[in-house]
Amino acid sequence: MRILIVTDAWHPQINGVVATLAHTATWLHRFGHELQMVTPAGFPSLPCPTYPEIRLSLLPYSAIARRIESFAPEAVHVATEGPLGLAARRFCATRGLRFTTSYHTQFPQYLRARFPIPERLSYAALRRFHAPAQRCMVSTESLRRELAARGFRNLAIWRRGVDTELFRPRAKSALALPRPIAAYVGRVAVEKNIGAFLAMPWHGSKVVIGDGPARAALQRRHPDAHFLGLRVGEDLATLLAAADVMVFPSRTDTFGLVNLEAAACGVPVAAYPVTGPIDVIEDGVSGALDEDLGAAARRALDLDPRACRRRALQFDWETCSREFAANLAPNDGGERTTPGPARCVSRS
Repeated sequence: MRILIVTDAWHPQINGVVATLAHTATWLHRFGHELQMVTPAGFPSLPCPTYPEIRLSLLPYSAIARRIESFAPEAVHVATEGPLGLAARRFCATRGLRFTTSYHTQFPQYLRARFPIPERLSYAALRRFHAPAQRCMVSTESLRRELAARGFRNLAIWRRGVDTELFRPRAKSALALPRPIAAYVGRVAVEKNIGAFLAMPWHGSKVVIGDGPARAALQRRHPDAHFLGLRVGEDLATLLAAADVMVFPSRTDTFGLVNLEAAACGVPVAAYPVTGPIDVIEDGVSGALDEDLGAAARRALDLDPRACRRRALQFDWETCSREFAANLAPNDGGERTTPGPARCVSRS
């Protein structure tokens, strides 16, 4: 099947959306699908306010229309609500093409953290964006229920996976700091609520792995914390595996891939009991959920690293990518051709 995926988020950005789409694209190729990615590459663009590493494509409609007409995809997936996604949505709606979308980011909460924009207005805009799609894919059952309660329709589950070969238990020697070591991994920005992690009582060391617009201010405010900057690949996996607990303070993420990556490293996760973590973290097994983040982190220290690893092994990219393919809405009028079952389950 010829599949076109349109996304405003792509390399060199480093985030969960890019990681999810990149892994999914790899598996779709392995399944034998013909895939074309439409990304900001090659489009004139401007940096996004407060997110300069994200480029906003300028007036992309004509180019998007040519790409879709030239490729003649059997299935179109609009992954993001940015300029490219809006252009692709408009083209499909105008031509009567079926398409799917996905909901990766809680933009209403992100915007509210920066600007005085009521969440009801942001959700109304998002409902309008996703309404014409045959399916709007979401990462967890709790997110599906939350969006359904806000009036979203045609919601389908597309779960996430983890690279359990890269993220695996390793020696703890990569972090030579007083233990126990609590680590935050991710973008250093206001919507991630990192201040809650840095302010929680802790008798060991705190490590922040990542970069972003809030780093300088947080580093000045919390001189006792260790800010290691952006790390990727083996470097990231080695540092994450060296922590004793990974703290996930965000209340706005739709999933949080790093929760699975930590568990795959045998590192328990401490988080709030909110959408995302409640679907990924098995409380008392692979992590601890509590409204008191410090209490969750302390309780997580007593968990078995092997149980964390077993939990992560229940999520793999192959079966999740099959789930994505099964959710697509082909335009050929025939049965959907997918390469197998569409549930994100354990390899075992």
